[in-house]
Amino acid sequence: MALRRAGAEVYHAGCIGEDGSFLTDFLTAAGVDCRFVRRVDTPTGRAIIQVVPAGQNCILLFGGANQAQREADMRETLAHFGAGDALLLQNEINGIDFLVREAHARGMRVVLNPSPFDESLLALPCDAIDLFILNEVEAAAMSGESAPHAALRALRVRYPHADVLLTLGSQGSLYSGKEGDFAQKAYRVQAVDTTGAGDTFTGYFLASVSAGMPVPQAMELAARASAVAVTRPGAAAAVPTPAEIKTYDFS
Repeated sequence: MALRRAGAEVYHAGCIGEDGSFLTDFLTAAGVDCRFVRRVDTPTGRAIIQVVPAGQNCILLFGGANQAQREADMRETLAHFGAGDALLLQNEINGIDFLVREAHARGMRVVLNPSPFDESLLALPCDAIDLFILNEVEAAAMSGESAPHAALRALRVRYPHADVLLTLGSQGSLYSGKEGDFAQKAYRVQAVDTTGAGDTFTGYFLASVSAGMPVPQAMELAARASAVAVTRPGAAAAVPTPAEIKTYDFS
């Protein structure tokens, strides 16, 4: 949803159960192409989101159909894409290793948000990830470094082919990659629900750089988008449009 609202051409792939049609209906209505979403005989994956009054969240995941993808289906989906296309992945589905290798072999740009983190991600091929977008907890787990700048440096050493975008909540974000090193402040707002803030940031950043926007400007737009998102309850429904970001009063 964040990618689409940011203006990207988006194809969503994966699996849902017979109870998941409302999800594809929601995405299709927003302009996301869901032709590669398959129905399986497994309940749709879901998240139970707990939010405290200050806006912070804790999320419990049930994998369900998200964990029921078959390699043959994943290969058939990726056959429709190639060089110039990006594959955005999170660690809520099975087959991450296969998808990363297959997309890389097709010349696609592989973007990984390693959330939720588990140690299987450490076995991914170092030369196949083009961009990591991750928060400080995930960066520490992947790098072994707790300080943000140290984690950023360690990840660049471990994955020399990859650019790294590190989100730091109220402390903004850091980027290190082929275009250089950049820092972006966070915009101060009254948070209602932080669920989906990172996803909003990811969608706006990736859509912007894919359209040719320089990294610093993409980081700023993503920061503004995620700031607006946390002033609203919900996740996908809270993602703002570019017009809403432009008219929001950040003063």
